[in-house]
Amino acid sequence: MKSNNYLELYAVTDRHWLGKQTLFDQVKEALDGGATCIQLREKQLDEENFLKEAIEIQKLCKEYHVPFIVNDNVDIAKTMHADGIHVGQSDMEALDVRKELGNDVILGVSAQTVEQAKKAEAHGADYLGVGAVFPTGSKDDAEDVSYETLKAICEAVSIPVIAIGGITQDNVKELAGSGIVGIAVISAIFAQKDITQATKDLKQATEQMLNDCSL
Repeated sequence: MKSNNYLELYAVTDRHWLGKQTLFDQVKEALDGGATCIQLREKQLDEENFLKEAIEIQKLCKEYHVPFIVNDNVDIAKTMHADGIHVGQSDMEALDVRKELGNDVILGVSAQTVEQAKKAEAHGADYLGVGAVFPTGSKDDAEDVSYETLKAICEAVSIPVIAIGGITQDNVKELAGSGIVGIAVISAIFAQKDITQATKDLKQATEQMLNDCSL
């Protein structure tokens, strides 16, 4: 991916809000609303069902020409030829992931400090996910990252940075000027009654924030 446009509105799945819907249905609604990237995040699903679900959702993403990223599970990403993989600081090292999956796979790494960000870039990361930039209930292990740290990370690396954690349509404007190229969200899309409309509204707000960044 030569362009960073796929990182503008990065939707991370969470089956916590499924209700009567399937995850496939929710992802389709997010794609209809303009999500530019989908990350499948499954912490509880067994490997067989994770793989089956991943294959189905990647096929859907291909129809929309949107990259499909697997969270954490390098084996699943390798087996199904996922477009990308995202790993946290407690997961497999970025350098080892790159060796395992090769150079054609998108590699995202979570970072909370400038030191972590520089290391991830040196080890082959294509982008960084930095957060939590606002308080969030979606990830129990999320640590707070200040606006100043977010900006410092953006300035310290040459790879694109996206912000994650507690971002909503109302507060995304507060990230203007930080240097990010996009945002990653969970509940701001998947916890909403009308996922498609919520995605559209959030994308519009994000584009406005990014335009403010470039002024």
